[in-house]
Amino acid sequence: MDINNLNALELAYIGDAVYEVSIREHLLKKGIRKVNNLQKEAKKFVSAKGQFETLNKLFETQFLTQEELEVVKHARNYKSVSKPKNTDIITYKYATGFEALIGYLYITNISRLEELINKILEDK
Repeated sequence: MDINNLNALELAYIGDAVYEVSIREHLLKKGIRKVNNLQKEAKKFVSAKGQFETLNKLFETQFLTQEELEVVKHARNYKSVSKPKNTDIITYKYATGFEALIGYLYITNISRLEELINKILEDK
């Protein structure tokens, strides 16, 4: 996949899937077996609100590189025709930025993506 041919929403699209799988794998490794409990726990991570909170923690700890911050900012400001269903527009836009970052790292730097995911999981 050529990163230069993908827009911010396409990065967010792939990032959403990658992040969801990472979280599901983490929850199963923790030993959670009931699907209802898995869904509740996953929502804390993968909902727009959860992603917004995670991104804020990453900002506070200055974990992200300047390049990664630019990816988030670009995706956050990207014009979208869809409207959020269960959250406010600001939270939605930052969550989109977070997902785009995950997608960007998935395509460009898997080891940094793993480092980021591990940081997120150890903070929760």
